Amino acid sequence: MSQKFSRGSHPILLAVCLAAGALLSARTGASSALTDPAGRQASGAFDRWFTPETMRVDYYHTGGPGGETLALDRVVSDGAWAGSTTRLVDDTGLGAYRFLVVDPASGEVLYSRGFASLYGEWATTSEARTMNRTYHESVRFPWPQAPVRVDLQQRDAQNRFVPLASFEIDPAARGVDRSEPAGRGTVWTLFENGPPQQKVDLVLLGVGYTAAEMEAFHADARRLTEVLFSFEPYRSRRSDFNVRAIDLPAPASGVSRPHAGKYRRDPVGTTYSVFDSERYALALDNRALREVLAAAPYECVGILINEAQYGGGGIFGWQAAAAVGSAFSDYIFVHEFGHHFAALADEYYTSPVAYETGAVELSEPWEPNITAHPDPTVLKWGDLVTAGTPLPTPWEKERYETFARGILTRRLKLIEDQASEAEFDRLFTEQREVEQEMLGGMAFSGRVGAFEGAGYEAVGLYRPEIDCIMFTRDMTGFCRVCQRAIERMIDLYSRP
Repeated sequence: MSQKFSRGSHPILLAVCLAAGALLSARTGASSALTDPAGRQASGAFDRWFTPETMRVDYYHTGGPGGETLALDRVVSDGAWAGSTTRLVDDTGLGAYRFLVVDPASGEVLYSRGFASLYGEWATTSEARTMNRTYHESVRFPWPQAPVRVDLQQRDAQNRFVPLASFEIDPAARGVDRSEPAGRGTVWTLFENGPPQQKVDLVLLGVGYTAAEMEAFHADARRLTEVLFSFEPYRSRRSDFNVRAIDLPAPASGVSRPHAGKYRRDPVGTTYSVFDSERYALALDNRALREVLAAAPYECVGILINEAQYGGGGIFGWQAAAAVGSAFSDYIFVHEFGHHFAALADEYYTSPVAYETGAVELSEPWEPNITAHPDPTVLKWGDLVTAGTPLPTPWEKERYETFARGILTRRLKLIEDQASEAEFDRLFTEQREVEQEMLGGMAFSGRVGAFEGAGYEAVGLYRPEIDCIMFTRDMTGFCRVCQRAIERMIDLYSRP
């Protein structure tokens, strides 16, 4: 189905709207003649095309039963450029969407990155079939020296990137705001290993902390940073990261929890109950969030929520959020950061989710750690499969599912009874202890294979190992496939 877009001219840009079913032309492909086979830009390419500032394009993404519309909000400076000056073209192939910065004259791709979005998640819910919603989004890239075209693309039903919309941007136009970001918070450093352009820059933002609670935020930021870097491959690659934090005092302690009837005017719109899922929590005001984050160099963002209720969320290329007061905050932060930083999919399938599941025919997911094709000739992590491991790989699936159903029944009863958070924590602790022992003692435990049950689907999708921090709350760490995916993203931002 063709997407519907608004057409028209603008002193900043011309929005060129494209049919979503059209095939990509060669000049807007994922690679560039400026790159070598490793994805590195040719020597001097950055200085030829860009200045060491960051351009941020804010836009509104609206859709529903009638199609989708992208509308420009503004083009602004987002501070000094903190990204790589050598790995400008994204060769990972990840993301539900991607954007490409293109030289209009030659068609060369100058910069690109894949990403996911809250709109993209909402579009998979049942609500998207009956009503329209609008979400604010941003793309960031080095400040171009001359006019460029920004092509936004999305995946079609066959999982190919196809055109969504294009913005032609003149950086010298009067409507482009080149003023310095205002900087609403106070930036401080947890550790710094080198220039931002040569490191992965992580910024942590505390939400729901009052001025009197800033020391608590500092302690939580330090604690969760150390937790993250206790897991491989972050532990071995710690020297490739810089970690900073931003103090942004809130007017009241905590954030909105609509299911509990609690509401707060958080500076960046942080709330639980995203998509009416009680424990799904994110900072939803993207425009306000970006203004705060502009005070620090960053590629990835951790939102630390000053709440005890279990909750959080992670979206590739946008944010990872975690409730710091939960007994499971360590797990939540590491798991959600896996979504945000490395595009890892949820491998679990027995918990309720807001998305529609149970499709008759499943296409191959774009995420690196789940697959619909366990055949050894096409398995995307086939080179990591442990020798002698059958594909698909047998495991005690029925035994696991019987236990998981029992846990879910008890969990739903706790929700019905409006039980305390401590009761949920006790249930989750029991579940973790049983599952860790159960999954660790199966015939193919510790091996890479293709185990059915992943990505919210009990049948038809497969995960690489029996257990992983993307599958259960067990603190077993990341499987080898997930570790490789994380390392690949670290390389994208830190390797020359």
